[in-house]
Amino acid sequence: MEFSSMEELLQQCHEKNWGIGELMLEWEASKTGRSQKDIFEKMKERLLRMKDAIETGIEDKSTAPSGISGGDAYLLQQYKEKGNYLTGSITVDAMKYAFATSETNARMGVIVATPTAGSAGILPGCIFALRDNTDIPFDELVMGLFTASAIGYVIANRAFISGAAGGCQAEVGSATAMAAAAIVEMNGGSPKQSVQAAAMGLKSLLGLVCDPVAGLVEVPCIKRNVIGTSIAFTAAEMALAGIQSRIPCDEVIGAMYDIGKSMPRTLKETALGGLAATPTGEELKQKIMGKPCLRNVN
Repeated sequence: MEFSSMEELLQQCHEKNWGIGELMLEWEASKTGRSQKDIFEKMKERLLRMKDAIETGIEDKSTAPSGISGGDAYLLQQYKEKGNYLTGSITVDAMKYAFATSETNARMGVIVATPTAGSAGILPGCIFALRDNTDIPFDELVMGLFTASAIGYVIANRAFISGAAGGCQAEVGSATAMAAAAIVEMNGGSPKQSVQAAAMGLKSLLGLVCDPVAGLVEVPCIKRNVIGTSIAFTAAEMALAGIQSRIPCDEVIGAMYDIGKSMPRTLKETALGGLAATPTGEELKQKIMGKPCLRNVN
């Protein structure tokens, strides 16, 4: 029952007439020897952990220990309550929850890495925005995590999910693809549409560099998580409408891998290039760490 590509994943879903989440749940059970019920309950615990991180992040208006992030989830909550926001409620909620999760992480709180701590706000942001704005049952939200897991599994095994290995495209890009696929399946889309959404979400973030200011997963990481939720919903909407990626998802993943390999190390989580090496980025690093960034490192 092993699958190593999106093509193989879709083939197995077709043969068994299962959704991606169902296939991933059965695959995990067969791999570990544990019951599907036990695995489902463990995943449900992860979803509740995400909920806790969101609630903690929204209530906490304080800044992170670094002093460069914190309080934006609360600001977005206040903004939404005024009722004059430009995008729909589901988008604003997803943004707010992504902020909350990422800010909880910056304050050293408990989060669920999906697939990494640096991209942990996107999937819970999207899932809990759906919870608050639709009638999707809670157990279906849990199944959405299995769908996302299958997408992340393929990406991780065909490319990478760490910023140090492939840039932020590997973190925020992968998380966005995972969330887009989950959104589609939770809203009645087919496995093929879920994979199409993953492809469109990921290819929209190809080339995104990992340039954390002062080496911390805060600036620009947190706001990239927030923007990733919007891209995930956009990709999902296109897929549900029947729009397809002209480049197959496996090839998009391959392109992400090639791009990541081509990136200089200054743009892969070293804090030596990009936004981290701007004058303001250097000032912030000096203030936090007591030493400036180095320029011109290949």
